[in-house]
Amino acid sequence: MRVPSIVRRRSTLGVDVVAALNLVGSLTTPLGLAFLVPAAFAVGYGEPVWPFLVSGVITAAFGTGLERLTSGKAHVRGREGFLVVALLWLLIAVFGALPYLFAEPQLTHPVDALFESMSGFSTTGASVITDFEALSRSMAMWRQFTQWLGGLGIIVLFLAVLPRLGVAGRQALFRSEAPGPEMGLEATIRETARRFLALYVGLTMLACVVLAVLGWTGVDERMTPYQAVAHGLTSAATGGFSPEARSMEGFAPATQWIVVVLMIMGGTNFALLYAGIVLRRPASLVRDEEFRWYLLLLALASLVMLVALEDDGTFAGEAVVRHAVFNTVSMMTTTGYASADFNLWSPLATLVLFGAVMISASAGSTGGGIKLVRHVVVAKMLSRELRTTVHPELVAPLRLNGSVVDERTLRAMIVFLFIYLGVCAISAVLLLLDSSLRGVNLTAYHALVDSAAALSNAGPGLGFAGPMGSYAPFSDESKLVLTAEMYLGRLEIVPVLVLLSRGFWRR
Repeated sequence: MRVPSIVRRRSTLGVDVVAALNLVGSLTTPLGLAFLVPAAFAVGYGEPVWPFLVSGVITAAFGTGLERLTSGKAHVRGREGFLVVALLWLLIAVFGALPYLFAEPQLTHPVDALFESMSGFSTTGASVITDFEALSRSMAMWRQFTQWLGGLGIIVLFLAVLPRLGVAGRQALFRSEAPGPEMGLEATIRETARRFLALYVGLTMLACVVLAVLGWTGVDERMTPYQAVAHGLTSAATGGFSPEARSMEGFAPATQWIVVVLMIMGGTNFALLYAGIVLRRPASLVRDEEFRWYLLLLALASLVMLVALEDDGTFAGEAVVRHAVFNTVSMMTTTGYASADFNLWSPLATLVLFGAVMISASAGSTGGGIKLVRHVVVAKMLSRELRTTVHPELVAPLRLNGSVVDERTLRAMIVFLFIYLGVCAISAVLLLLDSSLRGVNLTAYHALVDSAAALSNAGPGLGFAGPMGSYAPFSDESKLVLTAEMYLGRLEIVPVLVLLSRGFWRR
């Protein structure tokens, strides 16, 4: 009997592609239901429903068809996991772009639609939209909802999938947060989602209710129920999308302070939040080294920003404190909200914000970037190196939260940092080169910041891509570079680069 070519190929590869595709199909199918949320808003506001229903049917049909044509998802393990993660996140962004292509005049160009969708699902917050007033209520809510979905996916990715794949040292640093090694990847994803879904939904509902109360009581007249839901979806997800063209600038000070708290919670390791809130062990937050450094660095960066704004003289009184704290927290948690146009601030202020982006939020949070825990470990490595230089005979194992971090994990983290900075720099050069050839006004510093904002999933950059601007002036080629950065940064680069190595595919 003739053996189908796909089966023969499956037996000669070192990775079970068919099983990986089977799992991708099963995880893509439920995404079709997500389009019912903006469809409900379309019905409520009397707007066209068909773009969302058609997108949902296409997505569900693709996932179901792929799952039925393949098999073996229960046997997906580490190596197949790289392929699953890379394919799934790309497909989600592609299907998420369908409503834009169908019904949003500003995003009918495929590159623009993919950029906006990838920005949403990666919780980056960068946008190519120039006229927010022209967005329908349902389409604007779809943008917000993509970030909420992306935030949930990121929690699962960081706390379950990447540690199982051993990406950039996560296998040692977060082993205790993932289900046992005897579970397949499908079961791991399901179990982790179950554990953290209630917490994530709870924080989102809390955000929506608190913001709605501010509007209902008259504290913030601009905070309508629609605005409360829209910003509640993206606050806990540290997404940064807003239906407003000028982000959070026009909202009341009380609203901005509450959003600060929500962003800080979103930038905290969700495993710690789960332990502290759901399991009622708040002491675990205090004992965690990364969390202590997280709060300390937020405070220090906000203080430096306060000094910069005081010297600039743009704000006074409570406003200068609020804008310093709000924008520092927003950029360090890679949320991307803005309470003012920091693109117009002094070089010192913008440099502080750029530094905050590079530090980034906690691992296991919805924030992007390098992750603070890696900086903590690198600082410990530097301290150890200085001690062993003075005392060569000293044996000093590196510890994090009392546990020894093995040398293989340390090497993996250092390699990740070099790759991360290299991708950021190369992308900045590509942006600058392309912009120079096409006559786009982009300085070298702005190119570097815009590249870092995309790779760190922070969103707003500088220049025309600032917090009150748009990435629309970039060419299609530059937008594809930025889209690739958002994709790579969200997956922490390694799972995608692994697929390009010959050894990954060999048996």
